[in-house]
Amino acid sequence: MSGGKRTNIAYIGGGSIGFGWKLFSDLAAEEICAAVNLYDIDKQHSLTNEVIGNKLRENPENKADIIYLAADTPEEALKNADFVILAFSHGGTDELTAELNLPESYGIYQSVGEQTGPGGIIKALKTLPIYIKYVNMIKAICPNAWVINISNPMAMCLKLMYEVFPEIRLFGSTNELFPALDLFSGIAAAEYGVENVRRRDFKYNLLGISGFCWFDELRYGGADFMPVFKEYAEAHHENGYELRTNEYRVSPLASANKIKFDLFLRYGLIPAAHDRIVADFCPAWYLKSPKIISSWKFSQTTVSYMKKIRLDRASRVKPLMNGADILRVGGGSSDLALQIRALLGQGNIVSNVCSKNIGQVENLPAGAIVETNALISKNSVKPVAAGKLSDELYGLTIRHVINQSSVVRSVLHRDLDIAFNAFLNDPLTSCDLADATELFREMLSAVRTHLVYYC
Repeated sequence: MSGGKRTNIAYIGGGSIGFGWKLFSDLAAEEICAAVNLYDIDKQHSLTNEVIGNKLRENPENKADIIYLAADTPEEALKNADFVILAFSHGGTDELTAELNLPESYGIYQSVGEQTGPGGIIKALKTLPIYIKYVNMIKAICPNAWVINISNPMAMCLKLMYEVFPEIRLFGSTNELFPALDLFSGIAAAEYGVENVRRRDFKYNLLGISGFCWFDELRYGGADFMPVFKEYAEAHHENGYELRTNEYRVSPLASANKIKFDLFLRYGLIPAAHDRIVADFCPAWYLKSPKIISSWKFSQTTVSYMKKIRLDRASRVKPLMNGADILRVGGGSSDLALQIRALLGQGNIVSNVCSKNIGQVENLPAGAIVETNALISKNSVKPVAAGKLSDELYGLTIRHVINQSSVVRSVLHRDLDIAFNAFLNDPLTSCDLADATELFREMLSAVRTHLVYYC
């Protein structure tokens, strides 16, 4: 594809060797004509990705006409942007020791610690001030751009941006449904004896918040799939159901879906996110101890695992730059490329998005950040009316909605005492008040270099 008007995409965090490479692959599978301006605080990383991204043009399967350019400043990347992708993580892997491990000395275990729990709140206090900086730049330089956030803590990042720039054209894009859809595909293949069942073969209604959303309708081939899932949940709730046996023992990205079955059998809705993500949003039902975690057949994200992943990815950099290795085209790591294509007017898509609640989840507060389906078409994102959560799920969810609002308020008012109230109110903060106070202080101290904003 060539010769069309080139769309300008600003990629903040464009030195990423994780999601960045996956996005490059997904964009290469679409007929999109664009310039992707990569900004990273370490320009060497964005220069590296400039080379790696542009080498995709040599792949015979490439369908896109995309030029990757490393920018010197965020202002340069944002100039004339039609789309802004926010995809950065503030701080290094060493700080994960504080966010993930310090709470364990107080008997608090987390699975991911990115969107909720003590780790999620500390991560927000580090990250949100940077979002204030970028959203003000967007407001001044490219106020009409579509802003797509893929970073965590998703809901708090979006909530803050709406507060700072109410007119912003913004949504969050996440692939958190993919493990559940892959599970459904595996069940359908086994149940019906068919091969190559795809994620998009399932139609569903989705409602809740990022990381803690639910399928209350699920169809495959036009038929209700909920009874099929119920049979599997009843048959496998004790031992779990795995697509690859015991993979959860070596990778936190896998599980036996026991939490998914347990919550479905109690509440009648299927958790849409991965077991390890959902566990963080619940009281310590699944995270009370390492023994309990093991019994539910999932594993925690660990600092050593994250470091290994980064080293593995870093080992590909030179081969990708010199042509000994090449990114594949496609792979469907997220819906982001398809969402961009739809916004450009190249076909409509119904996809899950995180956005401000304007009534799509009836019984959550207006302005809360919710996750539902949305119809994405040319220059338009229209959330689908999803209904309301049951009273039981509302009770679990509203606590997080309130905490998210409190953390954002604490950042806007530069008041860490407000954040501490959310820290205390988190379902995983199960220690007494004195210990919670000391834990909060220890965690803040461990990331103090990022807290100058509050001084």
